[in-house]
Amino acid sequence: MMKNIPLFWSGLLKVSPALLLAFLLAPSSSLVAQSGPTFTADVAPILFETCVSCHNPNGIGPMPLLSYDEVRPWARRISLKVQAREMPPWHLDLTTGIQDYKNDISLTDEQIATIVTWAESGSPEGDPAALPPLPALSDGSEWRMAEQLGPPDFVMQAPPYTVAANAQDQWWVRNTTFEGVIDEPRYVRATELKGTYPLGVRVLHHGHAQLTTQSADGQRAAGPIGRQGVGKGGDRFPDGTGMLIYPSGQINWNLHYFPIDEEVQGEQAEAAVWLYPRGYEPEFTTRGEQFFAADAGPGGLWANDIMLPPNSIKSQQGVRVLNQPALISSFRPHMHMRGKAQSLEAVYPDGRREMLARVDKYNHVWQIAYEFEDDVAPLLPKGTMLLITSTWDNTEDNPNNPDHRQWVVFGQRGVDEMSHSWLGITYLADDQYERLVAERRESMRTPRAGP
Repeated sequence: MMKNIPLFWSGLLKVSPALLLAFLLAPSSSLVAQSGPTFTADVAPILFETCVSCHNPNGIGPMPLLSYDEVRPWARRISLKVQAREMPPWHLDLTTGIQDYKNDISLTDEQIATIVTWAESGSPEGDPAALPPLPALSDGSEWRMAEQLGPPDFVMQAPPYTVAANAQDQWWVRNTTFEGVIDEPRYVRATELKGTYPLGVRVLHHGHAQLTTQSADGQRAAGPIGRQGVGKGGDRFPDGTGMLIYPSGQINWNLHYFPIDEEVQGEQAEAAVWLYPRGYEPEFTTRGEQFFAADAGPGGLWANDIMLPPNSIKSQQGVRVLNQPALISSFRPHMHMRGKAQSLEAVYPDGRREMLARVDKYNHVWQIAYEFEDDVAPLLPKGTMLLITSTWDNTEDNPNNPDHRQWVVFGQRGVDEMSHSWLGITYLADDQYERLVAERRESMRTPRAGP
């Protein structure tokens, strides 16, 4: 009869009755905790660090992930999303281009393995005493940049606009005056644009507040005082870099709203600006994050050349030649629902080519600006050709495609298409470029401190 008992149970029969009873009565979660990850000890620290800033009762995430009871029903779904690297949203190709970014929120291979193993082993809770404290969570009423720089120096507000419920996406374009805010030329250090809390932050998908100013003697200065996108925070210029503005001018508000299931009355987007101290003049000047697309025409990427046949995958390229040296601090692709991939490549004057960054999992829902670390930010000589390559997927395999049977052309709506890049760029004088190149070479020869 013993030979018919499975080996596992026959082994248990050789154990003392006390040990056998302890094994049979032990909670399943404590058994798993000895052999695999648990929510409290292993998974919660990852979620609290990378996920709950959106997945909380006041965030843009579809469900809160602050407790075991909230997370457990979604364990399998979370596992699939992190395995596919769809969450947290970070859409860069990890096999090419620069990989060091200031705002990288992607999970490590080890973190992904922890979540997957936990979900596949039954999603055990573990010891409640091991749960880390909840992180401090901000809501959409607060400026993200204030964590670094304190309150903004001034805030501008767009004219009111009512966003209809359950409608197509909507554009709101208006101009307002800029008077009496500053009393002398000043340099901008950082900017941020957001919808008003609580409903405005839910309907503002992306937008731009572009300031054009003029001095008393006719000098002009223009640049953004806010560029917003879902998944994108504010813009802070590198230390020693600023954007000049004068006391008089106007703001162009160009706001893209995506309706929800309720009407949002009188929504007024806000742009916050942080200034350098009065009298400070930075070494480097910038016009902020800039629109980059080749001129319309053969090989262009803006309007005239975008035409996607039904059931097709199509790529096009655009070119822009730098007429002076430049430092690129960020890369933000922009396409719509058929967007699949976009890359930024440098072709140097000597013919050498370098892939700077490539997004291979583009998703129009997210408008992420990928911020290069200072020591690897592209430092490009005059005459460098920037090659922008965009790919669209107008097939049924694209889960974001509303209808793969349609011809798609350029347009403002999400169901139409676009293709361009927003680059954080600072143009340099020749001597500034040579000095920065020399400093970077020297830093590469100097070993880093620490392990």
